Amino acid sequence: MQSMYEFFKERTWDLTEKWYANLDKSLEGVYGSKSEKEINQLKEQNHQFHVNFCELFNENATDTHARFNEWLDEIAKDQSHLNTPLDQIIGEFFNVKFLYHDLIQDYVEYLDNKPSHAEVNEWHQVVRKAFKALIQEFSKRHLQEQERLLQSQQEMITELSSPVILIKDQIAILPLVGDIDTYRAKIIFDKTLKQCNDLQVEHLVIDLSGVPIIDTMVANQIFHVISGLELIGTETSLSGMRPEIAQTAVQLGIRFNEVKSFSSLSQALARVIN
Repeated sequence: MQSMYEFFKERTWDLTEKWYANLDKSLEGVYGSKSEKEINQLKEQNHQFHVNFCELFNENATDTHARFNEWLDEIAKDQSHLNTPLDQIIGEFFNVKFLYHDLIQDYVEYLDNKPSHAEVNEWHQVVRKAFKALIQEFSKRHLQEQERLLQSQQEMITELSSPVILIKDQIAILPLVGDIDTYRAKIIFDKTLKQCNDLQVEHLVIDLSGVPIIDTMVANQIFHVISGLELIGTETSLSGMRPEIAQTAVQLGIRFNEVKSFSSLSQALARVIN
């Protein structure tokens, strides 16, 4: 007569095949993949879950937590799962959970000496508690990884979207486009100082015509970068400053009137180049 652990362990691949057979293939992301390679990888990941989960019923197991920690890390960082809506992944956790409740009933029927109702309820409780903890931990790691990737993408976009462009001799422009928050402003202007120094820019035109609005913190950042550029020998002009941006600067007490300002980029370049 097999123990519960042996009974479960012998059926790990059966659990995976049963889960995949019942999987709604119209779901997004990894669950709807038609790629044989991705399907096999998904099944292997699911099977490894069962191998780990069975250890909860192994009285001699000592590293179950470490195994699940490794599995959770792998799945949370897996690109296919990151491309899958979190609610669908959690839904599949619940579908697998139901398989274990059914498996417990199969084990009860397999036994000659039937366990008490309290024993069976205790087994179900182990499954419920384990899945609750796993779902919570996976959700946390999944969201953390998505936030990390999003931040990385934002940093890359910021790096690429605001270059200092050398147009003639030692004259350059910095065209700013789109909404600029405090974080983006800091990245842009830190990079601007470095680029102007590396390119030995003598005159930089900061064009604000593509910026709809600037808050007080960003206006302050512009003032500081102009001061920083002055220290490295780069003269600065502003173009395309909207009335509301100028008003923000006045309210802050930032004296942009000491900086040459032009209504358009073409007007600024015509004056600077000549």
